[in-house]
Amino acid sequence: MNEFNQKILVIGYGEMGHAMEFLLAGRYELVFHDILPMEGHESVELAPAAAQADFIIYCVPVTPLGGLAERVAPVLGGHSISLSVAKGLDDKGRPAARIFQDVYAERHDYAVLYGPMISEEIRAGRPAFAQVGVSRPGVYGQVAELFTGTTLALEYSADIQGISWSSVLKNVYALLFGAADELGLGDNTRGYLAVAAQAEMARIVARMGGCESSARQLAGLGDLITTATSAGSHHHEVGCLLARGERDRLSGEGIHTLAMVRKFGLLDAGDYPLSSLVQELIEEPGDIEARIRALLRQTGNSTHIEP
Repeated sequence: MNEFNQKILVIGYGEMGHAMEFLLAGRYELVFHDILPMEGHESVELAPAAAQADFIIYCVPVTPLGGLAERVAPVLGGHSISLSVAKGLDDKGRPAARIFQDVYAERHDYAVLYGPMISEEIRAGRPAFAQVGVSRPGVYGQVAELFTGTTLALEYSADIQGISWSSVLKNVYALLFGAADELGLGDNTRGYLAVAAQAEMARIVARMGGCESSARQLAGLGDLITTATSAGSHHHEVGCLLARGERDRLSGEGIHTLAMVRKFGLLDAGDYPLSSLVQELIEEPGDIEARIRALLRQTGNSTHIEP
């Protein structure tokens, strides 16, 4: 038994599952469930482990999140808290917080953690940062206590919608950073994109019912800069592949997010030129550099950058 007498179930033993193991192992009774368990690493049965868990940490992409939550919901204890780090939209166009809301229907508490949280850096003992959006305010204290003494610094957000959509959108804009870097457009372009993407993200967040200010915080601008500039960032690399014309290798949450935005008509493309450009670059092969340069020439257009 651990010092805090709490049981933690981690669902998914990929990059973030490993990060949670680094942060929490030795302090809590930690078990893992994974559909493709690694050799030598035990994967427990889902329902029995969920029934005993004080916390369930979903370290899986957003697409399977709803199905997993539906499987465990009937057995969850009334005190349990579900956490998700998934940043994207599922096949119904929902971010993680909306999935929990739909599945748990106020019967169980939940939280989402979004911000600069690169797994490799966490496992190297470096600082990481996240905002926490919760189903009700009292949940934050319990989540904060879970990570007390670790290298993951948490910050409360009352805007679960805003941080959810900020985390979704930053993967889209990171693709544009990668393409611009691959094309050698320079540091000045990167600086412009940081300002323009954050401004556009803020307008979309407000359109989706969140607060514009969330786009300027850890889940928005903080994670955007991390994802858009990190050498190991998958989404930055996908942007590079896009610029090189290697279209058969395009995958990831940013690509899927744009597909869901198009499928469900979530945004009016004409109102958001940067995200619309990324969508066009993915769907319409052509002179990518010319189209990015054309956008950059419109820097004086207040549609792109607002005060």
